[in-house]
Amino acid sequence: MSYEYETIADIIRLSEENNISFGDVVLRSELEQYDRSEKEIVKEIKHRLSIFESSIHDGLRHLQRTQSNMSGGDAARLMERKPLFMSETAYKAMSYAIAVNEANAKMFRIVACPTAGSCGVMPGAIQAVAEQYKLDRDVLVKGFLAASGVGNVVANRACVAGAVGGCQAEIGTAACMAAAAIVEMMGGTARQVGHAVSLCMKNLLGLACDPVAGLVEVPCVKRNGVYAVHAITAAELALAGIKSQIPTDEVIEAMNNIGRAMPAALRETSDGGLAVTQTGLAIAEKVCSL
Repeated sequence: MSYEYETIADIIRLSEENNISFGDVVLRSELEQYDRSEKEIVKEIKHRLSIFESSIHDGLRHLQRTQSNMSGGDAARLMERKPLFMSETAYKAMSYAIAVNEANAKMFRIVACPTAGSCGVMPGAIQAVAEQYKLDRDVLVKGFLAASGVGNVVANRACVAGAVGGCQAEIGTAACMAAAAIVEMMGGTARQVGHAVSLCMKNLLGLACDPVAGLVEVPCVKRNGVYAVHAITAAELALAGIKSQIPTDEVIEAMNNIGRAMPAALRETSDGGLAVTQTGLAIAEKVCSL
């Protein structure tokens, strides 16, 4: 039988028909479509997971500010103290996600998952969960596969670029991928993966992309930290058996429609939102003079 899928509903159906996980469906689809062995696919995923870890470490170690002076050193500052309100897992996810985006802003190596501007969410969230539960590399590989299936569906049926759909498409997809990965890593069902994605994306709809001075720093760096925690929240809800009333594919379609209806000023042009506040414009002027 074929493991080809176009929608999240397809992946769930194939999972249930074949009694395999969401991530296993994605793996079998990869094996069908591309001339690569399972060993080769897993090797590449593990390579990317190693980049996740190195980008977290780079962000935590290199404390200097960026040339724009908008970011740098905040992840390390967070890791120097203990959380006042959050669980250790959520706090680490936030801190690690910010670290990855600070590394990105300083031109260190990252994995764009799905974009450079949202590159901290998935590494931050899954690394924090993996550390909390002492999950081995093979479990993270399964999570990565589930996340990639979600990313494929959103990219093919909607959009993942802030310039097309606003930050809901970019950070929203990253958070959905992270939520899917966590549910898969924790042994959740394919339907629970779908509900995690729905619950995650529903609460991101309408998020603007408004980078100050056109740089992927403000609000992007801290936004990655916030939405790494958001991804964990969605996974927690889904694993508790809480369901989304709106099916996942319809939520993705809604995101796409909202994004394309947004004015261009809110889609990565830096012509609206935070980018055109008094302070945002002053920063942009200063950056242009560097």
